[in-house]
Amino acid sequence: MQRYKIVHRTYYNFTAPVTLGPHNLRLRPREDYELRIESLDLKISPEADVLWHRDVEGNSVAIASFTGSTRQLAIESELVIQQYLENPLDFLVADYAVAYPFSYQADERILLAPYMASPGSAAPADLQEWIDGIWQRGESIQTYGLLQRLTDFIYKNMVYSIREEPGVQSAGTTLARRTGSCRDFALLFMAAARELGLAARFVTGYLHAPLSTDAGATHAWAEVYMPGAGWKGFDPTTGTIVGTDHIPVAVARLPESVPPVAGSFRGSASAELDVGVWVSECA
Repeated sequence: MQRYKIVHRTYYNFTAPVTLGPHNLRLRPREDYELRIESLDLKISPEADVLWHRDVEGNSVAIASFTGSTRQLAIESELVIQQYLENPLDFLVADYAVAYPFSYQADERILLAPYMASPGSAAPADLQEWIDGIWQRGESIQTYGLLQRLTDFIYKNMVYSIREEPGVQSAGTTLARRTGSCRDFALLFMAAARELGLAARFVTGYLHAPLSTDAGATHAWAEVYMPGAGWKGFDPTTGTIVGTDHIPVAVARLPESVPPVAGSFRGSASAELDVGVWVSECA
């Protein structure tokens, strides 16, 4: 078991007083048999009424409601988690899904259908050609091996870049530019997995990467549903299967559905955003 301390600070500074609308906060990691929250301290200024709920994906969402006006919104989350995913390869895939290609069982397909549709209006025209350069139809391969090959290919052949602007590049844009952020690579991986007939979803969370130059940001990767093993994470930014250093916060069919902080304000001011994230090991 590994313990991590995570500090996530978000500041909106406004040029004039504004009235804040409700804000949705996705800052609480997804607890399960692999991850437990030891402590959580959420501070919000100005003072807010906070109500928690789970959304349709099972993510924990805090809705913060405000009164009065302000020139700054400060949201500070500090938590300690216990991570038990020390051997990410310790899983068994159902016999019928060990080798690719395979078909999900009928009852699985009903639930997985939304995660099998192209994550966009349509798959890029050159996506299948790109996949053919990674795996040729007819080649004997295990399902996990194909997914790891796809992960590794993106990691080795795309150039990682920090993009400050909001939103996610389309898979077609990432293919054309050969560069992107972690969320762009996750979306490309999802598009490829879905083109292969596999169910995939977007994951946003934190990464313990002490040597990374991107230590002050959240992280994103993808999960694929593997019968018998469940949802397994793959990170094309690091070229690895998801393990102890990955801390999931929210999952979604589409990446734009799960920003860490989302809300609105009323007023004639402009806003400046400042975000800081720190993930460190605890004794």
